[in-house]
Amino acid sequence: MKDRIVGWINLALMANLFLVLFSFAWLAIAVIGKGLGVSLGLDLWYRLWEPLFTPAIGILMIGALLSGVISWVTKRLNPGLRS
Repeated sequence: MKDRIVGWINLALMANLFLVLFSFAWLAIAVIGKGLGVSLGLDLWYRLWEPLFTPAIGILMIGALLSGVISWVTKRLNPGLRS
């Protein structure tokens, strides 16, 4: 059961990672477009920053920390387990 839950959490974190990477790529392309005078959605990106991208980055950081803590605790409780 624990493995299933951890698997779903890892899947959600992977999807979240791709959202964060997509948002960074969008920002970079939109900033380059703004410099060239082409509108590539920078204003929309700014509107989505606070409600969407900020929580996604926070969830990614918390997930990474929790994943490390869970791994550490599992290794401490099962010293013979190597992964």
